[in-house]
Amino acid sequence: MTLSLPLAVRRGLVFAWLLFLLLGALVLGLAFGAVALPPEAVVRALLGLEENPIVTELRLPRVLGGMLVGGALAVSGAAFQGLFRNPLADPYLMGSASGAAFAVTLFAVLLGGLSPAFAQHAVFQHLPFSATFFGFLGALLATLLTLVLAGGVARTGELVLAGVVVGSVLTGLTTYLMMQDADRVRAVFAYTLGNLAFVGWAGVRALALALLLALPPLFLLGRVLNALQLGEETAKSLGLPLEGLKLLLLGAASLLTASAVAQAGIIGFVGLVVPHMLRRLLGEDYRLLLPASALGGGALLALADLLARTLARPAELPVGVVTTLLGGPFFLYLMWRRRGRA
Repeated sequence: MTLSLPLAVRRGLVFAWLLFLLLGALVLGLAFGAVALPPEAVVRALLGLEENPIVTELRLPRVLGGMLVGGALAVSGAAFQGLFRNPLADPYLMGSASGAAFAVTLFAVLLGGLSPAFAQHAVFQHLPFSATFFGFLGALLATLLTLVLAGGVARTGELVLAGVVVGSVLTGLTTYLMMQDADRVRAVFAYTLGNLAFVGWAGVRALALALLLALPPLFLLGRVLNALQLGEETAKSLGLPLEGLKLLLLGAASLLTASAVAQAGIIGFVGLVVPHMLRRLLGEDYRLLLPASALGGGALLALADLLARTLARPAELPVGVVTTLLGGPFFLYLMWRRRGRA
């Protein structure tokens, strides 16, 4: 009992810090941006004591959307890392992100009448549920194609290779669609870099619905992911229907990835960095790692978006550029450590 107490206390402190970071990201995201607002103005706007569309219509849905996108990417990344028993796996491993990006880009091209500056404004703000549907459909088809090429869900190594091939092909098709309309190249390119600028309340509702559908089964499958860390043969000996549970894991994680990509584009490294860092603090128990990743991913992306809005003020950087600059060195550090251990 005495040995388990420090671990329990440490885990409790980790969750407390994650909640603190999430709350801090919310407060800072509402107060700072192209125009800094005093704290009392933010509080009065949130309480409805005065009208302030900068807070209620621009920053609040953007910050909440960033938290939902970050949480979705981090949870799906943790699920893929557990499924493939590889801490370097990320949400885009199965080609789902490339499939979602291709489907949403195709949807944007077919829709027509988009702004040549940012296609997201027409697609993601006015038709977020349609964009999320097309994104999920593209991710689902890419995942199914990966499964077919790999020969089934049981062949884990082949799944990774097939996912790389499918993702590369779909990325090439997305680039082809971009080049068919030169006026939209900048719009779609900005989308593929990751951008939270046009996430409105409708987009927040679409993301919240996706998380409500996908998070409960993933959290319930935490024990299954724990069993998979012991090896598939050991998991089968426990009487687990592995193929069906793997398909459920892939479907739920693909829904989260597709919803995030449909609303904010491709944002790298969140699904890789957050689960890996939390694994060092919480251990390999996915019953804790999955909910912690949801909190940590939300806080990280909201803070990264705050940097994207303030570093080049009054201009904005795509948040995907910021996460790449933050996550790239961390990824190289992981590779260096793994090579040193080898």
